Parts: sequence; structure tokens; C-alpha cells
Amino acid sequence: PQIHIRELRDDVVDFVLSNTDLSVANSLRRVMIAEVPTMAIDIVQIESNTSVLADEFLAHRLGLIPLKSSTVDRMKYTRDCSCVQACDNCTVELSLTAKCTDNETLEVTSRHFVSSDPNIVPVTTDDDDPGVLIVKLRKGQELKVNCLTKKGVAKEHAKWSPVSAIGFEYDPHNRLRHTHYWVEEDEKKEWPLSKNAVEEPEVQEGDVFDFNAEPNRFYFRVETVGSLSPVDIFQTSIAVLLDKLGTMQIKL
Repeated sequence: PQIHIRELRDDVVDFVLSNTDLSVANSLRRVMIAEVPTMAIDIVQIESNTSVLADEFLAHRLGLIPLKSSTVDRMKYTRDCSCVQACDNCTVELSLTAKCTDNETLEVTSRHFVSSDPNIVPVTTDDDDPGVLIVKLRKGQELKVNCLTKKGVAKEHAKWSPVSAIGFEYDPHNRLRHTHYWVEEDEKKEWPLSKNAVEEPEVQEGDVFDFNAEPNRFYFRVETVGSLSPVDIFQTSIAVLLDKLGTMQIKL
């Protein structure tokens, strides 16, 4: 297999995977979504909440806040740790205390969290990013919570997914006829080609259809939530795939 990176930013990677088959490409996509480990809030202990949001609602919102997870490899899964509930090897504690004392609305965001590990903190894009809005407090209202973050993967819960979306395409000209278009009048107007179409030759009238042809060129666009860099996500997904193949080889 070969990889050609067309675009790489802090939260996006656009690449072409070629000389492989559909099963490998789709396996890579699924692993990037669901089996790359990250850190996320798993247990929420609410000491005080006089906001308009219920405790359960707040806990759900907190769990979905993405956390920087560049050091996730040194953390253990809770199930693999010898501690009873939590320790420094498997858990990072985040605490938040906020109280509105004047007539202006106080917006409590993920920047209000204080972490026991400076490497595991809520994701922000830059110094001007206010963070993820958690709740708005009016005068006299307060929120005090302690959160335990754990290592996990998204096949256990979506909050551990390092990606927000993965665009995946092959055969942009539909040369293989895997896609059947529903057309009212004009197929080209109703189904415009994607930008990936320029990477492959157009289908010409009179071209012979090959029933045995298989796709071998796949176009990926991976958008991250910021917990891991696109390069880290890709490299980890390859390692996970190789580990799965190694396990299968041993079992056979």
C-alpha cells in the first residue's frame, strides 16, 4: 500500500491510500473512529449544582468534552490497573469550581477545569479560544464538580473517539458501477462529481466495462476533535490493525 498526503493541518489530514483493497481501507476507517485510545471524563462527582441544568444533563455534557491525550500511551486501562478504583496510573482528576457573584451572566467553560496532570486538559485551539461552554450561571448560582478521566476507546462509548468525521470515497466517476443514481432529468447536474474526480480519468463513451475490476485507490479526509493529532491517530490505527492481524495469525 502507498499513502499520499494532500493536506495536513493541526486537526485535519487529507490523504490517498492506494495499491490496496476495500477491506483494508474500510478497516482503517473503522479503527480510526472506534479503536484509537484517548482520555475522556468517565466519572462525575457533583458536589454542588444550583444551575438550571440537571445533574444528569451536566454529566453527559462533561463526558463529551474532548481532552488532550498525547500522553495516553503511558496510562493504563482501568480494567488492567491493580488499583481498587482510581490511581495516577489509570486516572487523571479534573476539578471545577465556579460561582456567579454579580448581575452579569457567568459562562462556565472547559477552561475553568483544573487538572492534576498538565498534559491531560480540555482541548482548546489557541489562547483566545474560550473553551467548550458547559453552563451559564446567574447571580447566586454555583457549580462544583470533580471528574475522573479514564483511558478508553470509542467502541465502548463515543466520547473516546479522536475523530469527529471521516470522509471516505473511491471510484469518484462510478466506473465500477457500485453506485446506482436516482435521476429525474440530468445525472451530471443532480449528482456533481467530488473534488477527487480530478485524480482519475473520466469514463468515456464506449469504454468496455470490466466486471472483474476492484477499487484500489481510496480518498480519506480525517477531521479530529483535537485530542490527538491526525498523524498520531493514523499511526495508532495502523498499529492497532497490525496487532489484530498478529492475534489472528497466532490463533490460526
